[in-house]
Amino acid sequence: MLLLGSYCNAVAQNNSQKLPATHIIGVESVDYDTGNPSATVNTCANAFDGDFNTIFASYQRSGGWVGLDLGEKHIITKVEYCPRKEWAHRLLLGVIEGANKPDFGDAVPLCMITQTPPDNKMTEQTVDCSRGFRYVRYVGPNDQRCNIAELAFYGYAGNGSDDKLFQTTNLPDVIIHTTNAADIVSKEVYVKGIVSIISENGTKIYTDSLEIRGRGNASWGFPKKPYRMKLANKTSVLGLPAMERNWTLINNYGDKTLMRNLLAFDLSKRFQMPFTPAGAPVNVYLNGEFKGCYQLCDFIEVAANRVDITKMTPDDVAQPNISGGYCIEMDAYYYTENLYFFSQRGVPVSFKYPKTDEIVDAQFNYIRSHFNLLEASVFASNFKDPVSGYRKYLDLETFIRFFLVGEISGNTDTFWQTYLYKKRNNDRFFFGPVWDFDLAYENDSRTYPINTRTGSNWIYASTGSVLHGTVRDMVNRLFTDAEFINQMRAIYAYYRDQKFITEEVLLDVVDRYANDLEASQKLNFMRWDILNSTVHQNPRTYGSYAGEVDNVKNYIRQRIKWMDIKLGYSPKKPEEPPKPTAAGEIYFKDVTVRAYAGNIRIEGINDAFTLAEIFDVSGNRLFSGTVYGDISIPFQKGIFMIRLTNRQGNTKVIKCSLE
Repeated sequence: MLLLGSYCNAVAQNNSQKLPATHIIGVESVDYDTGNPSATVNTCANAFDGDFNTIFASYQRSGGWVGLDLGEKHIITKVEYCPRKEWAHRLLLGVIEGANKPDFGDAVPLCMITQTPPDNKMTEQTVDCSRGFRYVRYVGPNDQRCNIAELAFYGYAGNGSDDKLFQTTNLPDVIIHTTNAADIVSKEVYVKGIVSIISENGTKIYTDSLEIRGRGNASWGFPKKPYRMKLANKTSVLGLPAMERNWTLINNYGDKTLMRNLLAFDLSKRFQMPFTPAGAPVNVYLNGEFKGCYQLCDFIEVAANRVDITKMTPDDVAQPNISGGYCIEMDAYYYTENLYFFSQRGVPVSFKYPKTDEIVDAQFNYIRSHFNLLEASVFASNFKDPVSGYRKYLDLETFIRFFLVGEISGNTDTFWQTYLYKKRNNDRFFFGPVWDFDLAYENDSRTYPINTRTGSNWIYASTGSVLHGTVRDMVNRLFTDAEFINQMRAIYAYYRDQKFITEEVLLDVVDRYANDLEASQKLNFMRWDILNSTVHQNPRTYGSYAGEVDNVKNYIRQRIKWMDIKLGYSPKKPEEPPKPTAAGEIYFKDVTVRAYAGNIRIEGINDAFTLAEIFDVSGNRLFSGTVYGDISIPFQKGIFMIRLTNRQGNTKVIKCSLE
């Protein structure tokens, strides 16, 4: 008995036939003898003439293509191809696309050639795509002149559906086609186009119009380019938290693990930073060319689930409205921005919000003056004063967490470009979100190997620049405050004791990303053959993707030990939770404990003097504090014992399991 899916596939194959090449389409060809365009030599028709000795070769080196107009929509079930004799490598990473617009603006991949095919024979690939297409084509890889000897499509007429589309690997595909296949060559000028995002094993697709341009600073100079997308409609891309139009595609060219930013974002979440960028690894296609593995990521802006502070209008020029919110950046690349200022001590500061074309003079002058107050407070004679010193203008909780993320990850760029934000009716500057970790986790020749070369120095003090030098003085000043150091030690110890930051959990994050990226990284480094080359600030090469990942894991092992010594951390000694008392059982009879979504939630505490303590199965106390009403406490998965104690000393112990 055939299952329904198998039955449908069988019907499709029975209906499938070789589709006639009655209307051949493509770009102009080249005459290799003259190097000029030709209408008679190496033409599109050669790809469908049944002769392995004739070829199509496009005049353009990149973006060349050849295909068919089928006249009506067809479900494509199979493609066949044969390479130009002795030039089979020119088909590697070639893409077969289907579309319903003659300019292929809405095209999606049907399959990709990932193995070098043999000469003088047709190689076939089955196509698993339920959508019907009128136009189909083969797009040659970058810089290969789209050489192909033979091409054939098989299928049957039908509109089809979007129940199942091709997805390159387990990672989502981001497919972008710009108007007239225009290349993206500017960080300032947007190009219009269409984006399709295919996910969930090809069962889900999101399509929208977009504008796209380049982005980044040093990363814009790499062969593999980073991009900024502006969608026509707000959406939660791939289920990421923000419902917004602006998104980034991070190229990760110098980061051969393709995960360093994601590891740092995970670290930021573990330290419970108020705002942490969300990101996901994806495969990217641009105008039919496979561009490699990228990171689709939040854009840093003031918005819900990004930097969620009060938005301003040009009319907010008096207190209290003029006090916020603002999002600014201590920015070594200030000279690339339209609007910036220098602080009194020479720190360059640019604007993320309000935007440079929206901020008014009163707001510009206010935030510049307020930043100078922060800077002056750090260097004032009374800077340690808890009320009138630097704590009046600096939120120490977010600064310490931000600092620890940078130090654990070994990020030499922590204070190269640093985001801060200021809330309305609050004098303090808050640090974050964290950003830009391609040089972190032992990937900078200037500081490699971090844990031995820098010795007892923090990483922030180990690289030199005007910005580093200026900000370094500020951070150095904070380290002369014993209470600042004590608070940092306490925060670090808290997250270590709660098992948020351990060697084991951080290595597990690396392993999970490496597993997710395995299939995609192979294609990425087929497209960008750099595993044995030093690019950007790579201190050395490791010869393989696994070697690159092992480098990060070895660094983490060493760094956690280094941080423990630097901050004088030692784990709390295990305690044995006492048995509950009968009176406590009665007193706390209405209290419930639930474990879900990374939280332990205690509900029904009716006395503000109740002490709640949480222990792991080994007796390590992970949390202690007075609670009242309902409270949610974030935890990693495990089995826990919760001890509740009222003011009379009566106790109740509740066991819970967090999956």
